[in-house]
Amino acid sequence: MLAKSIKSILVAVFSTVLLLACQVSIAQQQGHEAPAEHEAAAEGFNAKEVIFGHIMDAHEFHFLEYKGSDGQKHPISIPLPVILYSPQQGMSIFMSSAFEHGHKEVNGYKLNPEGKIEPTEAGVKVYDFSLTRNVVQMILALSILVWLMISVAKTYSKGEGVTSAPKGKQNLVEVLVAFIRDEVAKPNLAHKANQYLPYLLTVFFFILINNIFGLIPGTANVTGNIAFTLVLGLISFVVIMSSSNSHYWGHIFNPPGVPGFVKPILVIVEVLSVLIKPFALIIRLFANMVAGHIIIICLISLIFIFAEKMAPAAGWGASPVSIAFTVFIYFIEVLVAFLQAFIFTVLTAVFIGQAFEGEHAPHKGEHDDAIII
Repeated sequence: MLAKSIKSILVAVFSTVLLLACQVSIAQQQGHEAPAEHEAAAEGFNAKEVIFGHIMDAHEFHFLEYKGSDGQKHPISIPLPVILYSPQQGMSIFMSSAFEHGHKEVNGYKLNPEGKIEPTEAGVKVYDFSLTRNVVQMILALSILVWLMISVAKTYSKGEGVTSAPKGKQNLVEVLVAFIRDEVAKPNLAHKANQYLPYLLTVFFFILINNIFGLIPGTANVTGNIAFTLVLGLISFVVIMSSSNSHYWGHIFNPPGVPGFVKPILVIVEVLSVLIKPFALIIRLFANMVAGHIIIICLISLIFIFAEKMAPAAGWGASPVSIAFTVFIYFIEVLVAFLQAFIFTVLTAVFIGQAFEGEHAPHKGEHDDAIII
């Protein structure tokens, strides 16, 4: 009943957004008859710009903006290094603040409306090696993860948590490591669980810490970037393929127990399934992490849309409802951060297990610690 109620509420919210979008579309069509009014409306709240400005990569950490006494909008942000190389113009290194948010050209380069750097002259080829906010945040998250694991390892090396109960950071890390070992690695990888456990733990913690960082206001949604999930999916694909054996490929190219005239069709289906597996990992993580952030921003945007399209009082009236739903979805996103890291890890383990399916497990007594499930 609770799930149905939540679904009904979400449907109502999105229906409201769609109705408002229709009104905006009609207003834009009418704006052809009144250019001045159309230009005035264009200066109002742009939900699309806010949404894509959050989920897309950028050359700065943007937090907010305010209108100064001069009537101009002044953004508050942290600029990041821009590193460009062009065969025609050589190397250029400067801070992104030099662009003045797209109002100024620097060393023959400019920011386009999408926030991408492009040369001002035609025919100039440029290679962008800049430290964007996704890259910087991923490095920070990885640094914290490495520090956390090393500090926990040092604590264990001193005997704490071995001869006594774990304390502090050990409690969290030990629970998660034991969970991945007992609920993911051993059920799906059997006698090879310990062999693949380091990779599975790395994937799980790396995705988890980036998911959590993405929930901090003002940060980037790294796991909602298709390039990030693409690299993770390709790495998992390489691990899966390197784990395969002749039994695995034999079932793909010569399915047993299948009539001869059906085999060619089934072989095509099986080959496609091998290639689709990494895409299932890539798209699932990307879509889920992007969707949650879009929902949160849409709910907040309703306040400004109501205030602009109806009246300021409507915006104030919608605020409690929008904020309540935003907090509710935010807590769900915390759960999703753990859930998506777990799903990516367990699917990777399932695919690896399928790749070496058919191998004989060690005899009893061999590697006992690896085969106890």
